[in-house]
Formats: sequence, structure tokens, C-alpha cells
Amino acid sequence: MSENTRVTKAAGVVGAATLLSRLFGFIRDVVIAWFFGAGLSSDAFFVAFRIPNLLRRLFAEGSLSIAFIPVFTEYLTVKGKEEAFKLAGSAMWLLSMILAVVAVLGILLSPVIIKVIAPGFIDSPEKFFLTVNLTRIMFPYIFFIGLVALSMGILNSLGHFAAPALAPVFLNVAMICSVFFISPHMSDPITGLAIGVLIGGVLQLALQIPFLIKKGLYFWQKVKIFHPGLKRIGVLMLPAVFGAAVYQINILVGTLLASLLPEGSVSYLYYADRLVQFPLGIFAIATATAILPSLSRQAASRDLEAVKATFAYAMKLVLFITIPSMVGLIILREPIVALLFKRGVFDSKATQLTAYALLYYSIGLWAFSGVRIVVSTFYALQDTRTPVRIAVISIIANIALGIILMGPLAHGGLALSTSLASMLNLGLLVRALKIKLGSLGLRSIAESACKSVLCAAIMGIIIKMVSIFMIPSADGSLHRLFLGLMGTIIIGFLLYGFFSFLIKSPELEKVWGVIVKGIRKS
Repeated sequence: MSENTRVTKAAGVVGAATLLSRLFGFIRDVVIAWFFGAGLSSDAFFVAFRIPNLLRRLFAEGSLSIAFIPVFTEYLTVKGKEEAFKLAGSAMWLLSMILAVVAVLGILLSPVIIKVIAPGFIDSPEKFFLTVNLTRIMFPYIFFIGLVALSMGILNSLGHFAAPALAPVFLNVAMICSVFFISPHMSDPITGLAIGVLIGGVLQLALQIPFLIKKGLYFWQKVKIFHPGLKRIGVLMLPAVFGAAVYQINILVGTLLASLLPEGSVSYLYYADRLVQFPLGIFAIATATAILPSLSRQAASRDLEAVKATFAYAMKLVLFITIPSMVGLIILREPIVALLFKRGVFDSKATQLTAYALLYYSIGLWAFSGVRIVVSTFYALQDTRTPVRIAVISIIANIALGIILMGPLAHGGLALSTSLASMLNLGLLVRALKIKLGSLGLRSIAESACKSVLCAAIMGIIIKMVSIFMIPSADGSLHRLFLGLMGTIIIGFLLYGFFSFLIKSPELEKVWGVIVKGIRKS
């Protein structure tokens, strides 16, 4: 199996599992929007939930996985499976102790954290104390999800991608069930949702254990807590906290500034971000997850030409998929928001304001996706300094742009600043990678991207016209809206595939080949 085929197949597995997870995630958000709407309770929950969620992406999935996989893969390649498993066992025990301390500190310092993260809530004692209470309930979530992230690094390095990608399904199911079965019995119903988050963390970790055992990793065996490889992981991980998760830091900045805007702004940005995360998770993050073990193997073997070839292929593949997704989100943003969230206390005004934020987030989808690929390449090369320097520049740019744009564009300006900062981040990262490795095949990547833009633009014009006839007006039934929107999306999908076929897109050929092989094998 060629490396490109291996990457495409692994990305397909992760993407399919992530699709299922995202579908349950949208059901979760629909349930939350239906029962809690966009107001005091939902603002408090989303800010409280963003804190352990941000820690998950910064210290767990963001930096831990990216720092762990290259070192663990090098041990597998150079020193063998037995020594690599000793490293994994040591990492699991040490991480458990660190996460336990972090969880306790987070519970104790919740009031201080909320004052820093959402200073606008201080003026509303009811909202502030509710947010603190929810944060204390959910903070232990970081303990379980941190161990899930380490399990993901181990399993992905060993060629297993499905279980880690499916883990978020368990979180979403737990949160959905908590709204129906726990919240009605609580004096403050939103508290039941926070308890569901904690239950979801336990279930996610439980899912990984059988697969780790199947791979021969038994954590009850005696290992040294301080393995020599842990120092290298730590050296990579500390700066990776910023370099690997700059997008999440930018979203947090948006939350902080949004707390200073009219009530509901935090919720509008949250729901819009969830919609952008759908294609980002299924395609970009799935591809980045799939290529990291491949790039790490190539880097461990000192095959830099193979590293550059895999990077170029991954960038082409991601842009081929995310560019039409961006166009579709921009054109169909309001009916998409209406279909998913417009019910209960989530009214027409909330729909329009969420779609407004989605427009500006969607503009940066291609950049969010490209950053994932470039960062994975840097960390496969075990270079953490370059991404963190560029990440700091991007964060500063996002803060400055957010302050400038939130005046004329309100919460839409905060979404736009995040997109613009990500574009800057991507440009600087690619330039730095070219300096490090030499030619990256950027001309070939640009040609592929231009073809994707052309096909997506023609598709966008046609589906805009089609949507006028297929998608009902704002007062239409939910059933008609669903059928019209799904019909329009399917037409857009087929059109993009047809135009890509006409221009003989290599990415379409590769994706189609993997799909056909998978169908034949099943």
C-alpha cells in the first residue's frame, strides 16, 4: 500500500467516525438550543464548558498527541515495540497524576478563571455564580479526556484510528440523555447538562481500554514512572500548547470579547463555530490525524523527500474537500442554521445572528484546515519552536483585529478576526516550512487549489439558483426545509464531483479509488 493510499484510507476511517460523532453533536446542540435557547443559562454553560474543552484541545488532543506520536513512533521504528510500550505505560501513569492535580486546582480556582475568561459576566452575579458552579462540575472532565488523548496517540501510532475517533459519540450521547433524564430533576436544569459532560468523559476513556489491551498494552504491568522518552515528549509538548491549538486560543479570545457584547453573542458564536467544526473535523482534522503517524515514520527514517510528498498530497486533499464546503456554508448558512437550531426559544432573530457569525467563520475554513496539516508536519519533524513563534503572532493579530472589528460588525467581527488570523498563521507556517525543507511543491498545491476554487465557484452559482426554488421561506415547515436543503446539498455534491471529473482531478481519483476498494472489500 502506497503512503498516499494509506493516508487516504486512514483519513476515511477517521472521517467516517467523526461524521457520526458530528451528527450526534448536532443532535446534542439541537437539544440544548431547544431547551435552553440563547440566553443566561446557555451563555453560562458554553463559557464553563469551553474551559475544560479548551484544556482538552491545548494540553490533550492538541499538544499531547502531537508531541507523543513522533517520539512513540520513533521508539517503535528504532528500538522496537517492547521499549515503545514501556514509554506508553510511563506516560499513562505520570499523566494520570498530573491531570488529577489540574482537576483539583481547576475546581478550587473556578471563580478566578471565570473572571479572566468572561469578565463581562461579573456585572451579572446570577450569571457569574452559575458559570462558576458549572465549571466546578465539569472540570474533572479534563482528567478523563486527557487519558483518552494519550490512548489516541498510542492507537493511531499502531494503525488503529476508529475507537479514538468514535469516542466523542459517547460524550454527545451522555449530554443528550442528561437533558432528558437528569436536568428535569435539578433545581437549575442546566446543571444536569454539566453532569452529562462528566459522565461522557468516563465513557470515552472506557471505550479505549479494550483496544489498548488488544494491541498488547497492559497498564497494570510494572513500569518506570519516569521513562527517558518522557523528557523529549515534554520538551515538544510545552511550546506545542500554543503552536498546535492557536485556532482554539483565538476562539477563546472571541468568547472573552463576546462577553462584552449584548446577551446571546457568546451563544451565536458557539453555534456558528459548531457548524464550521463539522467539515473541519470530518475532513481536515481527520486528514491531519491520519498523516501524523505516516510523517513521523518518514521523519524517523530521515526520508525528507517522502515527508514533503506526503505533506503536498495532504494539503491538496484537504483543500479539494474544504473549499467546496466553505462555499456551501456561505451560500446555505441561514437555512442550515434554521434546520438545526430554529425551534423552541431559538427564534428567527437568533437564527439570523448565528448565520451572520457563520458567514465570517466560513471564510476562514480553508485556512483552519491548512494549518492542521502544516502543524502536523512540523511536529512530525519534532520542531516545536517555529509553530509557537508563529502562533504568538497570530494570537496577537486576532486580539487586535477582534477589538477593531467588534465595533462595526459586532460578534461577526470576532468571527472574521479569527478567520483572518488563521490565514496569517497558515501563510507564515508554510513560509517557515519551505525554509526548513526546501521546495514543498507549492506550485502543484496552488494549481490543485485553483481547480478546486473554479469547480466550487461554478457549483456555488448553481446551488444558489437551485436553493431559491428548493428551499422554502422562513415560515415554511421543518419537513420541507429538510428535504429542500438536503436536495440542494446533494446537487451541489454531485456538481462538484462532476466538474472535478471533467478537469481530471487527481484528488477525486484517489478518493474514489479508496471508496471503491472499501466497498469491494466489505
